Amino acid sequence: MPSVGVKLYSVFFKFLLKHRLQNRIQSESSSSDPFGVTTRPEESVSPPNPLFTDGVATKDIHIDPLTSLSLRIFLPESALTNNNNSRNAVASDLLLRRNSHGSSNSLSSHKSESRRSSYAHTTTATASSASDSDVYRGYAPSSSGKCRKLPVMLQFHGGGWVSGSNDSVANDVFCRRMAKNCDVIVLAVGYRLAPESRYPAACEDGFKVLQWLGKQANLAECNKSMCGGGGLRRGEGVMKKGDVSKHVVDGFGASLVEPWIASHADTSRCVLLGVSCGANIADYVSRKAIEAGQNLDPVKVVAQVLMYPFFIGTVPTQSEIKQANSYFYDKPMCILAWKLFLPEEEFSLDHPAANPLVPNRGPPLKFMPPTLTIVAEHDWMRDRAIAYSEELRKVNVDAPVLEYKDAVHEFATLDMLLRTPQAQACAEDIAIWVKKYISLRGHEFSY
Repeated sequence: MPSVGVKLYSVFFKFLLKHRLQNRIQSESSSSDPFGVTTRPEESVSPPNPLFTDGVATKDIHIDPLTSLSLRIFLPESALTNNNNSRNAVASDLLLRRNSHGSSNSLSSHKSESRRSSYAHTTTATASSASDSDVYRGYAPSSSGKCRKLPVMLQFHGGGWVSGSNDSVANDVFCRRMAKNCDVIVLAVGYRLAPESRYPAACEDGFKVLQWLGKQANLAECNKSMCGGGGLRRGEGVMKKGDVSKHVVDGFGASLVEPWIASHADTSRCVLLGVSCGANIADYVSRKAIEAGQNLDPVKVVAQVLMYPFFIGTVPTQSEIKQANSYFYDKPMCILAWKLFLPEEEFSLDHPAANPLVPNRGPPLKFMPPTLTIVAEHDWMRDRAIAYSEELRKVNVDAPVLEYKDAVHEFATLDMLLRTPQAQACAEDIAIWVKKYISLRGHEFSY
């Protein structure tokens, strides 16, 4: 059974959630807002941190001028190490550690060299130009064009469609953990929330990010040809305005290429990860990617992870009957959240976005990517997620289920539970499975 602290926090969480849902219903306007919102005033947010202080650098970008759709990029420090030189770097570290006297200074100076491209590093060149207004003093990818390429993970946060954000404190900690454990670039998607933007706004935002990712990959190739294969120009840790002269630019002269993505992202190895209602978005994006086919090239969705998906249906499952009043998200409140998310004329618990088991939901299941499903023992949505995995396995899709004992909904992503051993073990389990599909050499572990 969950601890007493979890039970008490669940009561407090339910009270707040019910109050917020009722406020959303009372303040709901008759007309929808196409621009939308991606966070709430009561949300505790974490500012972007471009330093590799804990092994991951982050920055926020807004990718759609017509909506509030935004991204937070999590770039692990391992991206700064070139594949060809990684073994030499390890050998060099070992050599430095052999000397017992004075080795600490040598080691610290050696490691500081690997962080030249971060905000924290200051060279003579950057110091002399610190007063210039036309320099960008953030991390800039190497001009050699030999940056290490990492797989990309699109992450969709939870929150019952009406709350949560990609820059919340809890989501920031979780995405940093996934970036380091899986050795991937994590793109946390700030999709539009309900009821300001009802279905299919959030789901379309997810697919729009996948399209944007493909566009970025193609623009990066155009830039390489324009610069003679040299990649993005860079000068001693700063990027000058004149450097965009050989970039693909918009009508205002701004570069259309996101440098972190262009230099470090391998879009042919893309993984989708959804948390709670974000898992519903991930599944929607997977189906849309199948329908798009080669139109998404070079982006390829190689796997997806559904963490305690927000599935529901008209005919209740056994867990929905026995645990309808379970911890944190009980069934009555989730139905209320679905009423705020789905348009009134389309409301149904068997809506394709809500029930994965309804017929004619999209492409045949046999075309779905490998799918890892995470479920919790004390979660009333568990059985429907397991049933969906069983349907995938029937058509020979790799679809394992990991069930965690004495766990509750959002046990690995909720702010209070993020630091627990179970949450950390879940992140490691996900990394082991995901690496089977993103590793260029394959992976020896499997479920």
